[in-house]
Formats: sequence, C-alpha cells, structure tokens
Amino acid sequence: MRSPLIALATLATLTLPACATAAPSPSQAASVAGEEAAQQRRPNIVFIMSDDHAYQAVSAYGGEIAQLAPTPNIDRIAREGAIFANSYVTNSLCGPSRATMLTGQFSHLHGFTKNGQRFDNATWNWVREIGAAGYQTALFGKWHLNYSPEGAGIQTWKVLDDQGKYYNPDIITPEGRSVVEGYATDLVTDFSIDWLEEERDPDKPFAILIHHKAPHRNFMPAIRHLQTYLGTEFPVPTNYFDHYDGRPAAAAQEMNIYADMYEGHDLHMTEEAGSNALRFDRWPDDFARMTPEQRAAWDAQMQPANDAVNEAGLAGRELALWKYQRYMKQYLATVAAVDDSVGRVLDWLEANDLSENTIVVYTSDQGFYLGEHGWFDKRFMYEESLRTPLVMRFPGQIAPGTRVEAPVQNVDYAPTFLDYAGIPARAAIQGRSLREVVDGEAPPDWREDIYYHYYEYPGFHSVRAHYGVRTDRYKLIRFYGDINQWEFYDLATDPGEMHNRIDDPAVQPIVARLQLRLEALRAQYRDSDGPAVSDPLTAAAKGRRDAEAAAGIAGHAH
Repeated sequence: MRSPLIALATLATLTLPACATAAPSPSQAASVAGEEAAQQRRPNIVFIMSDDHAYQAVSAYGGEIAQLAPTPNIDRIAREGAIFANSYVTNSLCGPSRATMLTGQFSHLHGFTKNGQRFDNATWNWVREIGAAGYQTALFGKWHLNYSPEGAGIQTWKVLDDQGKYYNPDIITPEGRSVVEGYATDLVTDFSIDWLEEERDPDKPFAILIHHKAPHRNFMPAIRHLQTYLGTEFPVPTNYFDHYDGRPAAAAQEMNIYADMYEGHDLHMTEEAGSNALRFDRWPDDFARMTPEQRAAWDAQMQPANDAVNEAGLAGRELALWKYQRYMKQYLATVAAVDDSVGRVLDWLEANDLSENTIVVYTSDQGFYLGEHGWFDKRFMYEESLRTPLVMRFPGQIAPGTRVEAPVQNVDYAPTFLDYAGIPARAAIQGRSLREVVDGEAPPDWREDIYYHYYEYPGFHSVRAHYGVRTDRYKLIRFYGDINQWEFYDLATDPGEMHNRIDDPAVQPIVARLQLRLEALRAQYRDSDGPAVSDPLTAAAKGRRDAEAAAGIAGHAH
C-alpha cells in the first residue's frame, strides 16, 4: 500500500510540566495546533450502501433499463469521481457481504457465511480502527448482522430491526427499540443529516455509514414514487423464459418472478377488483404497520392497476410478462428514493463546504436479478448477482470521469478506508486499497481474476452452495451438495451465461487452467470449505455435509 498522505496525529494527551498552572510553551502550542490541523486534513468518509441494488439499475453504467429509470444523484458521484466497471462481491448475500466490507475478509475467515447467523461484534472492523485513531464514527440504517452494533466500536448508531420495514420501521438505539413513523429510506437520511448537523464534532474527521434497506424485497416505494414509472414499458430480458438446459442448479432454484414471487407480499396484487385485500402475503406486518393515511394513499395509487389486472383475468405467458413489469416498476420506484437520499447528502456536503475533503462511496451489498433467467434475488455466481455497483468521489484526489477497469471486490473496502485515513492495513485483511487503482493504471501485481464462494444451502430460494473463479473472459463454477457439477462459460461469446460448455472438448485446456487457478486462489485465501477442486464429482456426500455445516439448516426468512 502506498504511504499515507499525512502522518497520524498523536492521540495521547499532552503531559504538562510539573506546574499544572504553567502556560504552554510556544513549541507545545505549535504541536497542539499541528495535531489539530493534521486531524482536519484527514478526509471525511461517507459510505452509502443500499441493499440489492442491481448495477443494471444505475444509469451511470448504461443499459436500457437504467436509461428509462435514471439515477442522477448516484451518477453525480461517478461523474465527479470514479466508476468501477468490474466490481464484484465475494458472497452474494446481505449479511456475509456486510461482514466482508467491515473486516476485509472472505466469509470463511470472518465466520459469517449465511444470513441468520450472528456476527461477533468483537471482531476487528475498520470503523472501530479509524475511531480509535481519532475519527468520529456513526452508522444509520441497516445492520443485519445481529441485533445491533453494540460492541462493534461504532460510536453513534440507529439501526433498523433485522431486515427492516419500509413504513414506520422499528428503530434500535442504545436506549432500546421503538417504532418511528415515516418511510425507511427518508428516515435513514434524516438521521444521517441530523447527526452531521447536530452531533458531528467539527474539529474531528468523521466516517458516517448510511445503509439503506431499499430496494430489498418487498420493493415498497415511497408514496411519492408509486406512480413514477406508470406507463413505462421495461424491456423484457431475452432469457426471461429460460429453460435452464445443462444447468441443474439453475433449474432447481426458487426465485422465479412468475413462479415464486408472492403475489401479495412482493407484487402487491389484490384478491379481486374493488378490494384492497392482498393476495398471499407471507409477512403481513409490512402493510399492517402502515398508518390509515399511508395505506389510503397507497391504495389510491395502486388500486386502478390492480383492478385492471384482476378484470383482465390474465394467465400463462401474459400474466408472467405482467408480473415482470409490476416487479420492475415497484423495484425501480423503490430505487428512486435511494437516489433522492444520495442527492440530499451530496447537497448537504456542498452547502456546508465539506465536499472537497470528503470521500463519498456508493455501492450495494451485492447485485440483483431484474428478470434475467426469469429471476429476482441474487446468490448465484452468474453476472447479475456477482457484480455490484461501485462509484467513489474524492475531489482533488480522484479525477472526474475516472473509469476503473481493474477487477475489484468488496473485500477491498476496509483497506481503502484505512489507506485514506492514513492507517496501515492489518496483515489479516485479504483485500487491497482501491486507491491503488483510482490513482492511475493498476499496479502490475493487481489481481487478474476474482474468487467467489456461496454457502447458504439448504436455505431460502434453494440456491446450491458453490465456489468459482472469474477471469476477464471465462468463468468456472463448482456446485456441491446434492447437485454436484462444474459449469464453464465463455463470457465473450455467451454473456448471458446460457450455455454450460463444461463438456465441450474444445475448451478442456481452458478448463484445466482455470481449475489450477482455482486451486491457487483457494490456497491464497485459505479457503478449505466444500470439496477440493480435485475431488471427483461423485463426492456429493462430502459436499452436502460441508454445505450444511457452513450454512446451517435454517433459511433466510425474508
């Protein structure tokens, strides 16, 4: 890692001479002033993270969907700083991804491999580290690693209970839990700006983590955005009606929009025309906690479309296509409030003359499917859930319009924040500072490929455990457990990952090279979970035991 911009300010209290009433000498006064100046020169950090925000839904990345549903404020970060074209996660699942961002380690080392486990708050994390070095730290929004950040070294926090609710959510603070009226995305933003205005110490650098629930399932937009995309027709992915030929793990999933989405909970469909009673609603508290005024406003805007589909009596392919459009409209309208929030934060920094010395990062905890392969959700190592949006702004340090092509992963966030704060990275961190790639060309020893490992099976959505390697062109995946199979894709000729060519004689030399590379990556990252690369596919029993031991039997409940 390159040398820090400045030396860390001395944190120990200065010891006065024996006479406690003696005035400080000129040299002592200069030392104190120098330390205060050093504190101020260290950049502030604003780390904004959404949940399940697909890179396809960020207009800075291009694409037809994003152009129909632009994200101008997130794009502003990219335009004024850097956009990472090849940003990936290590385990496409909410809790494990968050633990990786905090620790700079893969799931098998920080120990949080699946949702439903409890993260050990005593585990080292970068927020505690920079707080000990003089930063003021705060977190508002989604925590989702255990009940609360108590003991994690974050100085001020207000978090959503578990997944959080969109309307009138339960908010947990050190004083307890209470229901706060409002819309979650707006509340998290309010908490954040209130802290910046009222509680922030202007004499210290700060790090604030603004972590939204949105646009996580069940995709409930703010009232003001319910009809944002009314009348918009989103392009249907060419593989929306995928048959999953040659991909048994893909065929076995339970995350299909037209087969597995709950019609009431996820798609907000009603039982019949003229009624606001929802169809199957597995978690009814999401709507039951709305105030009568909120529910009336919701129904007033949703009822006409719900009545129309009930009266039309759609079925089969027509209903499947209607569900895709309803999903997209609700998902992207939920994203709209996140973009509003980003704009509020950026405007506040500018209005308070803090833009120049503040790093702003926007990302998501993983990617998400917007109908590709017929899916919603994430988990698979296929591109839409493996890739995640990442943009970063630091005026004077990152040139506007920077595009980073080097492959990066969420394991890199912790060393990045430490680097900019002037704190050396710990040896246990498995990522590298992104400062190495935003300052210019990636160094010669930067990673050329990325490693991935997903554990949660048995679990919600029935995605089998698997690990794999992605290079700039190829992808090799090993599924293990009750479905024990290799998959190989040439992303140059098959970007949609529709044709598993693992048995194609023409690519066997490439497969062999990737298997050797996969062995090396597993050794490099000290991952021995699951069957070894060299284990035959008949070792299904071992794979099943490993998956269950790593992930447990209980599934993700939401």
